[in-house]
Amino acid sequence: MRPLRYSINVTLDGCCDHEAGLPPDEESMRYWTAEMQRADAVLLGRVTYEMMESAWRRPATGTWPDWMEQWEVPFAEAIDGAKKYVVSSTLSRVDWNAELVRGDLGQAVERLKAEPGERLWVGGVTLPVALADLGLIDEYEFLVQPVLAGHGPTLLAGLRERIRLELVDRHELESGAVVLRYRSVQVRA
Repeated sequence: MRPLRYSINVTLDGCCDHEAGLPPDEESMRYWTAEMQRADAVLLGRVTYEMMESAWRRPATGTWPDWMEQWEVPFAEAIDGAKKYVVSSTLSRVDWNAELVRGDLGQAVERLKAEPGERLWVGGVTLPVALADLGLIDEYEFLVQPVLAGHGPTLLAGLRERIRLELVDRHELESGAVVLRYRSVQVRA
């Protein structure tokens, strides 16, 4: 069974709004590019899917936009080509190498985890709470940015129960950000 890893940037005060942290730098983009390349597929909620598609989908011209730094292109290429599963009750269709996930969330994600491969990746804010409540997230990976946001949505706000984690990896970036990866140690029903 391939594990499901929740990965996200977060500020020291727990804010996970992509605009409240630090802008991406070359080092963090290299890190996220490597992580995206190792994932078999990406599981996203509607809001995150639409946000990521608007930023990272290759334009029809085939040329990346002028605003994109050269060091952002490898990440754009990795996520653009990644297989995506989108959990949404409001979208009637998706493209961008994506499939809609319908029906019972727990059963659907269990089926995805049972498929051959190395790892599923989930990002976003709302969907990971539902997945954590169902006990479906195997690993949690936080790129903790050295900033205090003071506002915005916080990491996994609204969890029904506490989830115990075990640190399995720690890596410091030159920027002062720290990557922390944990494994869930609590068996949830």
